[in-house]
Amino acid sequence: MSGQVNGEVITSTSPVYMQNRTAVTDFILLGFQVSRGLRLFLFCLFLIVYCLILCGNLLIIVLVSISKNLHTTMYFFISQLSFGDILLTMIIVPSMLYILLNNGGTITFTNCIAQLYFLCSSEAFEGYLLAVMSYDRYVAICNPLRYSSIMTSGYCVILTVFCWLFGFSFNLIYTITTLQLNFCGPNIIDHVFCDIVPLLELACSDIFIVHLEIYVVGIPNLLIPITIIVLSYTCIVLTVVRIPSSTGRQKAFSTCSSHLTVVSIFYGTIFSVYVVPTKQSVTINKILSLLYTVFTPLINPIIYSLRNKDIKKAVQETFILVISNFFHNILQR
Repeated sequence: MSGQVNGEVITSTSPVYMQNRTAVTDFILLGFQVSRGLRLFLFCLFLIVYCLILCGNLLIIVLVSISKNLHTTMYFFISQLSFGDILLTMIIVPSMLYILLNNGGTITFTNCIAQLYFLCSSEAFEGYLLAVMSYDRYVAICNPLRYSSIMTSGYCVILTVFCWLFGFSFNLIYTITTLQLNFCGPNIIDHVFCDIVPLLELACSDIFIVHLEIYVVGIPNLLIPITIIVLSYTCIVLTVVRIPSSTGRQKAFSTCSSHLTVVSIFYGTIFSVYVVPTKQSVTINKILSLLYTVFTPLINPIIYSLRNKDIKKAVQETFILVISNFFHNILQR
């Protein structure tokens, strides 16, 4: 294994490999080992994407907070999804930008484990939240008369709190075990962030328990949300097909289209990286990893905004309000 950090070629015989072989305190993230011109292009691209992710998701959070038309259950869950997307992006993208700019970079062992924990926890949280959102659509379509009495504001807050707790508590199990592993070198991770697979490949101690804990935690984190989503949409489809008018069926399905698109993108990228056994190159693995850490947080606010009349209306009203207040303040001066 070899790479470059700040222009220096790193190999298995380099001094950085030979020092601290008994206890690795830092890891070297190689990032994308490409030409300087391509790295600068990727840096600018991801910087723009990072700004768009923050602006898009913050806009949704602000609109849901200030617009009375968006004070509904569905938009509350969408704002929580935006919180999760911002957290996921802030964990990965800033360090990735630094790595691209410097052709590699170091990260302490503690920070690497912390990045791994928050990454996996954010993914788990979003999975549970997408399941809750599918249940919300199920209640809205299959039990419309009881919707307001079931999906109360207090109940929605409780469901969201459970999503955060489930997402950020279960992953502590294998994170703590990984923290106790011995890493004696090499200390080069050929990735853009600290992911579980390349990290465990560097461990000197037995990793059977970690793998076991990952399966014990990871399988429920996948199966529970997916089961809820499948059951919810099965009931939705059975209900919708019984609607006599085609207009009513189309309207019912349209309320689920955005959520189904987000679910498909989220689980499609997760499965392509962690579940489906493939033999793709390290570069392909890096690109696929960027799909769920960068592409998904970017596309989610776009999906929920482009076909959503309420959000478009809230944007227009907020823009008009800001402009009117701006000119009002100028005239007062």
